[in-house]
Parts: sequence; C-alpha cells; structure tokens
Amino acid sequence: MTETTPPAATPAKATAQTNHLVAKLWNYCNVLRDNGMSTIEYVEQLSYLLFLKMVDEIQSDPWNPRDFSDIVPAEYNWASLVGKRGAELEAHYNATLTALGTRPNTTIGTIFSGAQNRITKPALLEKLVVELIGKEDWTVGGADLKGDAYEGLLNKGASDTKTGAGQYFTPRPLIDAMVDVTRPGPNDTITDPACGTGGFLIAAYSYINQHHISTMPLEERKAFDTGDKIWGNELVTGTARLAAMNMLLHGIGKSDGPSLITVGDALAEKPSGRHASLVLANPPFGRKSAITVIGQDGDVEKEDAQYDRDDFTATTTNKQLNFLQHIMSLTAIGGRAAVVLPDNVLFEGGAGEKVRRKLLAEFDLHTVLRLPTGIFYAGGVKANVLFFDKKSPRTDGKPLTTDTWFYDFRTGQHFTLKQRPLTRAHLDDFVTAYKPGEPVGARVETKKEDAEGNVEFGPWRKYSYEELTSRDKVNLDVTWLKDPALEDADSDLPPEVIAEEIVRDLQSALDEFAAIAKSLGGEVEAASEDET
Repeated sequence: MTETTPPAATPAKATAQTNHLVAKLWNYCNVLRDNGMSTIEYVEQLSYLLFLKMVDEIQSDPWNPRDFSDIVPAEYNWASLVGKRGAELEAHYNATLTALGTRPNTTIGTIFSGAQNRITKPALLEKLVVELIGKEDWTVGGADLKGDAYEGLLNKGASDTKTGAGQYFTPRPLIDAMVDVTRPGPNDTITDPACGTGGFLIAAYSYINQHHISTMPLEERKAFDTGDKIWGNELVTGTARLAAMNMLLHGIGKSDGPSLITVGDALAEKPSGRHASLVLANPPFGRKSAITVIGQDGDVEKEDAQYDRDDFTATTTNKQLNFLQHIMSLTAIGGRAAVVLPDNVLFEGGAGEKVRRKLLAEFDLHTVLRLPTGIFYAGGVKANVLFFDKKSPRTDGKPLTTDTWFYDFRTGQHFTLKQRPLTRAHLDDFVTAYKPGEPVGARVETKKEDAEGNVEFGPWRKYSYEELTSRDKVNLDVTWLKDPALEDADSDLPPEVIAEEIVRDLQSALDEFAAIAKSLGGEVEAASEDET
C-alpha cells in the first residue's frame, strides 16, 4: 500500500529514529512559533512541503520511477522550489500552493485545498525547504517512522489550547484499545465520519497490516489506496488536509490517487448506497449543531442546526445524538461500531430517550465503556465508548439487545494529560474482559459474594434489556462503584491531580447548568461548548 518497500528496523531503533525526527521537527516549530505561527499552522506548512518532496523522491526512485508531471507540473515541483531563495522562493511557493489546490476528489486536492502561506519571513521558509525537508528521505526508512513523527507533531499541536486543536485528537491508547476489541479484518470496509486527523483510520489499517497483510492478495491490498476499503469525512478543510497527509505518511493512499478524506458536513444527508462494516468515531465535543449564516449586512451568525432526515428517529440540535443516529445509519447490516460519546447522550430525555430506545431495540448495544476524566484535551469531559452491532430484525420481533455489559473505567481512576497520562496498559483489563473474537456469552462479571449471599460487583457487569428500558428515560448512565479516594481522607492522590479533578467537575457542572438554562429559554451558554 506504500509506494516503496521500507527496510526492516528493530523496534528500539525505529523508536529512536522517530524521537529524533520529532525533536528535529519540533525545534523548527519553536522557531516559527516565535514568529506568531501556531503548531497546527506549522504542521500545515510541513504538509505542503512534505507532499512535494515525497512526489520528487518517488519520481527519482531508480528502481520504480513514476511520472507525476500530470499531478505536479514541473514548474511547481520540489526541484522548482529548492532552486530559489529569498523573495523569489516566497513568491514561487505562494504560486505553487494556489496552482495545486485545484484538483478536487484527489489526495493532492485535499492537501492543497485553500492552502495559504503562513510563513511571513522568506528566510524561515528557506530553512524549512533546504535544512529540514530537503535533508530527509521521506519515502524510505519505513512509513511508520515518518508517520509516527508527523503524528507526534499533531499530538503536540493538540495541546495548543489557543487553537482548539485538541478537539480533533483522540488519545492514541484509547484508539488502540477500541481497535483491538473490534478487530478490523481484510474484508472490512472502515470509516470515520468525524475523522479529525485520521487516528482511527490509521490504527485500523495498522491492525490489518500487522495481523493480515501476509495473507492478503495484491488486489485486496490496493483497495486500501482507492477509498473502497477505508475512508473518512471531516468538516474542517484544514483538519482534513492533516488527515490526508497523516494517512499518506502511514502508507495509506497514493500521492496521485483519489482522496480518502471527503470534506463536508457528514450529518447533512443520509448515507447513499455506501455503508461500512466497521465505524470508528469520536465526534467533536459540544452539545449543539450549528450552521454559519451570513446576513445581508455581512454579519456572520450561528444558527442552531436541525437535520430533518427520514432515517433519524429524533430531530434535535444535539450534535452527539445526531452523530449517533448517523452512525447507526452508516453501519452496514452485519457490521459494528465503536463511538465515543459524552454522558449526556446516555441520560438526556426527549430526543435522547427516543434514540436510546431505538439503539437497544434495533441494534445490539452489547458494551459500554465508561471513560475517566482527564484524558481529553477538552476540559470537563465525561465520556463513554458505545459498542454496538447492526443486525437484521428478529423474526419474532424481539429486541436485538439482550444484555449490555458495562465496564466502569471511571470510578477510582485519576488521569491528567501531563502528570499521569493514559497509556494502553491502563486499558488491558478492559480488553481482556471484553474477550475480543469470542461470543459475548463467554464474558464473566467481576463480582464476589459474602457468606450471607450479598454480591459486590467489580468494574465489569451486565444489565438486561428489561432492566435498562425500565429505568427512567431509559437512562444508560449506570453507576454502581464507589470511588475509594472520596471515602479515604488519607488518599495519596497528588494535590495537582485533586485540583485538576475539582476544576473538571466544576466545568462539567457549569455545562450541565447551562444546558438546563438553555432548555428553559435562558441565554446562558456552556463555557466549554464548541459550536463549530
């Protein structure tokens, strides 16, 4: 699926190379940040230059040369850049960005769509072209090396709170755990309707590459480059270009091939003839869907967006509920989905109750993973992962969900982005309890019974369809464990962790009060609400 075959490297050597490259890229980023550029803007500029350099390397490959002149004309290729300096280089770079952004539905079109030069000093542009991009070979040494280095920069960019880039980034350990339990295979069609920088798609591809690539026919491998097997959608053009470049650097897609990322509002219309057997997603946080309206006077305003789709059970402005309904439609019969959603989707009444009833009755909602706070860049977020299968209706008309298994990974768990970040090892117990690839009936609750017959449940337990639907408003925000730190005055949690959790709880409470005020006709908005 990559355009060259990378040589093998030991894990330790590959990690060292990746860390070295990330450090090198980050050092240049610091120089540009000192000149007013954000991390994400820097990664955008890297994307343009990396693409041109990679095309140049592929064309110059003595073992497998390819002609890209119809994709990147000679007057705008890498060689045309490196031969110029100063103001001449800046002018030519601007012209190149404009010329290459006119090819819709292609990888190059996605990367260069609406591209602008954010580098205000020609000398800094020259340093990027000559000293950074020009001195590295980007199509050799392993796709994982270059891709991981690029993704490392995206991760750093996600922590740039001024740009709000964190909303497009899902913690990699969580992505990996979700992929490990859903087990993508060579026969799957995989999508993410809110793909951000492409993390879920890359992880799913990597899983297939690791477990199945040796047995896959060549034509089956090529299908991953055409968009037939794997694709994503992203609302924001700038983020879509990062996703396209991220995937390309990980060996997914081709420089001269169709774009694997479409740009637009995924909720605007129902899937038309294209469904996926595996949907992985973390829709952007924020309760409301909104559209931008430009009035006759030129003023820009936001209006609440409702999607009147005949495949939706409920019409609502709640963005997460709309994404859940969209994913329910997007999943193919016989397919499965894993989606990160905030707590309000589990307990909100009205439209929320309607959607949950449909999810339990017409889908098999077999697993809910309750996530801890402190793992997302958006503050105060309490979220869950819903795992469900889409099946044909039963002939007896009974609901498709029999039992839903809940894993409480929230109670008693204390994470922060810096002092105690989430790792994949923290999710090992969940993955083991899930029993990937085995029947749901093989699962075993974590519980113990005392001499008097009293049962105390651990973090893994199931609730029947009847138990869940008998709860008020079909509330799926189920809790049963007590946080030992709340009962232990001598808890050894560090003060900074306690302080951060207090801030998150206050933020979450403010969001909930704001939602109540809004429903009562008030004008208060949640402080952390994202209305983009």
